[in-house]
Amino acid sequence: MSSRAPLGELQDHGEFCRRHIGPDDAEMATMLAALEVDSVDALLDAAVPESIRRRDPLELPSGRTEREVLTEVRELAGRNRVVTSLIGMGYHGTITPPVIQRNLLENPAWYTAYTPYQPEISQGRLEALLNFQTMVADLAGMDLANASMLDEATAAAEAMTMCRRLAKTDSDIFVIDPDTHPQTIAVMHTRAEPVGIDLVVGRPDDVEDCFGALLSYPGSSGAVRSLDDFADRVHALGGLAVVAADLLALVLLTPPGQRGADIVVGSAQRFGVPMGFGGPHAAFLATRDASARSLPGRLVGVSTDSAGRPALRLALQTREQHIRREKATSNICTAQVLLANIAGAYAVWHGPEGLARIAERVHRLTSILAAGLLESGHELVNDSWFDTLQVRVPGRADEILAAARERGINLRPVDADTVGLSLDETTTPEVVEAVWTAFGLEARRPHELDATAPDGLPAGARRSDEILTHPVFNRYHSEHELLRYLRRLADRDLALDRTMIPLGSCTMKLNAAAEMLPITWPELAHIHPFAPAEQAEGYHALIRGLEHMLMAITGYDAVSVQPNAGSQGELAGLLAIRAYHRSRGDDQRTVCLIPSSAHGTNAASAVMAGMGVVVVACDEGGNVDLTDLRTKAEAAGPRLAAALVTYPSTHGVFEEGITELCAIVHDLGGQVYVDGANLNALVGIAQPGRFGADVSHLNLHKTFCIPHGGGGPGVGPIGVRAHLAPFLPGHPLAPPGADAVGPVSAAPFGSAGILAISWVYIALMGADGLRHATEVAVTNANYVAARLRPHFPVLFTGRGGFVAHECILDLRPLTRSTGVTVDDVAKRLMDYGFHAPTMSFPVAGTLMVEPTESETLRELDRFCDAMIAIRGEIDQVAAGVWTAESSPLRGAPHTAEEVAADTWDRPYPREIAAFPVAGLRVTKYFPPVGRIDAAGGDRNLVCSCPSVEEYATSLG
Repeated sequence: MSSRAPLGELQDHGEFCRRHIGPDDAEMATMLAALEVDSVDALLDAAVPESIRRRDPLELPSGRTEREVLTEVRELAGRNRVVTSLIGMGYHGTITPPVIQRNLLENPAWYTAYTPYQPEISQGRLEALLNFQTMVADLAGMDLANASMLDEATAAAEAMTMCRRLAKTDSDIFVIDPDTHPQTIAVMHTRAEPVGIDLVVGRPDDVEDCFGALLSYPGSSGAVRSLDDFADRVHALGGLAVVAADLLALVLLTPPGQRGADIVVGSAQRFGVPMGFGGPHAAFLATRDASARSLPGRLVGVSTDSAGRPALRLALQTREQHIRREKATSNICTAQVLLANIAGAYAVWHGPEGLARIAERVHRLTSILAAGLLESGHELVNDSWFDTLQVRVPGRADEILAAARERGINLRPVDADTVGLSLDETTTPEVVEAVWTAFGLEARRPHELDATAPDGLPAGARRSDEILTHPVFNRYHSEHELLRYLRRLADRDLALDRTMIPLGSCTMKLNAAAEMLPITWPELAHIHPFAPAEQAEGYHALIRGLEHMLMAITGYDAVSVQPNAGSQGELAGLLAIRAYHRSRGDDQRTVCLIPSSAHGTNAASAVMAGMGVVVVACDEGGNVDLTDLRTKAEAAGPRLAAALVTYPSTHGVFEEGITELCAIVHDLGGQVYVDGANLNALVGIAQPGRFGADVSHLNLHKTFCIPHGGGGPGVGPIGVRAHLAPFLPGHPLAPPGADAVGPVSAAPFGSAGILAISWVYIALMGADGLRHATEVAVTNANYVAARLRPHFPVLFTGRGGFVAHECILDLRPLTRSTGVTVDDVAKRLMDYGFHAPTMSFPVAGTLMVEPTESETLRELDRFCDAMIAIRGEIDQVAAGVWTAESSPLRGAPHTAEEVAADTWDRPYPREIAAFPVAGLRVTKYFPPVGRIDAAGGDRNLVCSCPSVEEYATSLG
């Protein structure tokens, strides 16, 4: 019998790493044998250029246990002080209904889902998004709304550029009302200047022409002004009228769509989504039917499937940057789906009557508070309000702010003579009393003023129409009903909680429960982004810690976490390069070199940063053609601003020439931007900040485990070398940097509420664990490529015939010989219980597969077996057993209704349709709809909840 082990040896600090990484040592040995290499080190030596390899360990601590890490996060969170926030400014206290928190926000069936590009297996989250769109369009009085935006400021900026596309005027002027949230004005300035928009903070009467104008309703000060004259004046100038509206206020106020608005933007944060120190939150953009094809972002539409059933899909190819590239006017390629689903579910839960009660109560308490202030001789800045007041207190603002803080309440500092406050659904009469006390009022009880308090809404401003009349908003008001509705929706989807999602370039990896736990802790969820710094010490420490972690991983000298999506990170990085050149007097440096294989957002972001795009060719191996790059860089000469490349390449290869590429650009005075979308293949083995890059954005929702949430949230921080650090994005409500560019997000730290996820992941993995994750990601990808190469050609490989973290399967020869398309293979994979790989990107007619490090060998083999079986079905088509049209590939996906029907007229048996491999008999996911008619949905655009009759049918 062996002696007892010392206590210290019983503490397993590598436990989490082993649970995050799918393959164990035996499975790794099996895969490495299949690759005919002796070890992981040998594989990396063969696949990764020596010029970029990092041999020393990352400057990070070792991995720790879940208990240790969560204890530290608890300590950090405890350094925050949760108080009653009446700061407002677009961020409000709200109550997340527990049934929604438990069954949606904290449910991996919702938060691990991918963007619904494969709509047949995304019907649940698409329906939830359609509810969100219907809610927004209804409250705004518009025809349609998109499936959410990144934040309110971004939505306003996107509305501005949308107006420029639509307006029939040559004017470069856009007017924004001064009574707009300062962060919105600042983000719009950031977005306007590089593209030549003259942003005027004023009123339409101040200009002789404009292509659009924005009015806040209510204003940032709380004033509720008439929209009639505003819209008429803007239209007379040839522009479009944009209204930034408060969604809860619209429950009571006449909707902007009834007063001439062309576009309505705002935030749905106060519909059940915690403040989270600034995000993530779902913003919105609503417009008229006639403008649908200019709408930025994503749009859910109603179509039909192969059996004529109603079915949902993303409409109109709204990712315009992937079609128009350098001609695009928006780089938005994502949304805030998880948060939009929460907001939509909030409206479903409360219904029109519940929302009206909440809105009326908030307004009534605000009116009572106003009455007490007026009775005591205080002067209000405005004579109208919904939930926000500004009070003139000459010389006493600091005194009153301090008195309120002593009572656990944050008010809004406006200036030395003015204090603001905004009430919300969490406000109680006791809070009103405490505010009165802070202003020096004698003790009063709110009910004493209830009968005499004035109505803050101007005469004629109240809406008279019914809201949210669709059955979905009037049925699920008991917890049992909503619980079951959310479960039905989740059951219609495929997410990571069911199956591997082998999407190339998207890194769908484990989102561990331990990483997700902190996001709903009150100490992190209920902090206002503009709270006094001493109340957010824990957040600041966590953010600084994450920034230093990312610096250690990437080799950069500074990091900003403000960008709340990869696309916004791209913009921030390119704006930093632009500002750097301008600081040196190189205003002429405006040319950005971008490979033809790049993500479409790259070119769109460059244009938005005021640069002109020159496309660089790729060679037959998929690598950037360095001869072409050198030629075009030299042609640009002193006009060269940057080269923007993805590494490993978009083709999934460690390109040999990356250091030479960096040298070419640097020799001509340019900067190198390395898109960090594929960083999962680099962590621990190479650092872009050390092999020649000057700036990168990092997708925390890919490499660092923030879940995709069905299409958002995301975080796209940027890392920069020291010379670019002064040009990181600033913020009007944060300490200014002398050279900082303007903000790209509404909150100083973007989607701060989910940064703890990545902090926890890195702390749990530690230096060795992060490196091992990369090793396994590269091994898994090469194993999949090796198993599938005999059946589907692997289009691109690097030296030694190896890929990086993903591989591209070329179906074009099979399509030419059999007529079977990538669409057919993608839909047939659904019958096998899999989400399809990335289709036709970066090469049309191909599938790009990324298995990540989290998938076990069993799951990799299950996927490979499915692909090999599908190749067998394609061979049946080639042999003439079936035509492509009559094959199970073209008939896919097969629904339970079809398989169980009394009649079956297809030339293959039902068993092949439903159970193409035996293992599916144990756990079978049936897609809820057949193949969806995409073109038909675009021709007959319907982007709100179906009619009552169709709704009843869908409920069965």
